[in-house]
Amino acid sequence: MKHNHFSEFRLSTVYLIKWTWLCLAVALLAGIASTIFLYLLDWATQTRIAHPSLLYGLPFAGFAVAWVYLKWGQAVEGGNNLLIDEIHLPKNKIQFRMLPLILFSTVVSHLFGASVGREGTAVQMGGALADQVSGIFKLQAEDRTILLMAGVSAGFASVFGTPLAGAIFALEFIAFGLIRYNAIFPCIFTAILADQIGLILGVHHTHYSISTFPQISAWTLLAMVIAGTLFGLTGKCFAICTHALSGFMKKKFAYAPLRPLLGGFVVASIALLFNVDQYIGLGIPTIVNSFQQPLPAYDFAAKMMLTIASIGSGFKGGEVTPLFYIGATMGNALAPVFDLPFAFLAGIGFVAVFAGASNTPIASFVMAIELFGAEIGVFAAVACCVSYLFSGQISIYKSQKVGTAKIHDLKN
Repeated sequence: MKHNHFSEFRLSTVYLIKWTWLCLAVALLAGIASTIFLYLLDWATQTRIAHPSLLYGLPFAGFAVAWVYLKWGQAVEGGNNLLIDEIHLPKNKIQFRMLPLILFSTVVSHLFGASVGREGTAVQMGGALADQVSGIFKLQAEDRTILLMAGVSAGFASVFGTPLAGAIFALEFIAFGLIRYNAIFPCIFTAILADQIGLILGVHHTHYSISTFPQISAWTLLAMVIAGTLFGLTGKCFAICTHALSGFMKKKFAYAPLRPLLGGFVVASIALLFNVDQYIGLGIPTIVNSFQQPLPAYDFAAKMMLTIASIGSGFKGGEVTPLFYIGATMGNALAPVFDLPFAFLAGIGFVAVFAGASNTPIASFVMAIELFGAEIGVFAAVACCVSYLFSGQISIYKSQKVGTAKIHDLKN
């Protein structure tokens, strides 16, 4: 027994030293990459706001981005789904070109006004950089998949300023109902380091303020169940419609650059005809407003429509920030119905729609605690878990596997 205890201690020490250095390398690279990305994204957003006429170029920007991917990026076009596939069944090294291509395409998409996010970009950059590190150190398949997950956690954490949520997201998003505990330390440590590197380099994350929290009662818990159901169905609808539009566009238009050309024309036309600039780009100002005052009840539906049109037609960037927007504005609209504070239910919707659409309930309510404080924890946990349940067996990530069925009867 003494020998076994000593062997365990020695192996644990070696493991800790090994992964500390690997995590540090990935965190440093991912933190710097996310910082550069966030500065470029801010530049693109401010430039578009200062020059509204850029929106006329959205269809041509979409065509250009898709053409670039067609010429040089077909091996990495799978994006987040490619990372998930490689984590599940390692086959080929993630090419470094994933990083400049997704960085370029996302900045261009935001510069011209597509309704896309930023999570996909950060996650892909983190994953691509992690795989370069795994190649340098010639890691075996199992260690390589863990380092890929650490890269995902670094990207998510550094772009949103939520290291714990970023770590858990990397553990959850590859297969719902299944968490790989052998990757916990690398994911958590890398996420924390990457976030800190971003802060050291001057990254400033948006602050969302909730000043009033309700008391835990039978009614507030019931309200979280009902709201969580609605948020989950919304996340499910978003995923279904995005995949359906993407499939339709691929079937009808074999030449890939035509898809964002047409999608960009639709999005730009709606934004220009109805003067609804608040529904394109990241939409951070509207998200902030949803925590401060009542907003039009249709805001979430309008943002959802333009985001589905953008992503479904092939624009790059990701879905997560638009899902935050959809959830926060939907929560804002539901607040009077449940007789709850606007900011509080906006915060619940912010994370719960994302929880349902991505099948990452634990990461989502941990994110709520990191962003809004511990007082929201119980409410967010209930809403996110119910949202996860009612979003069904679908996800915004097509390669996400079913580890354990949400309901036993739906296992098959």
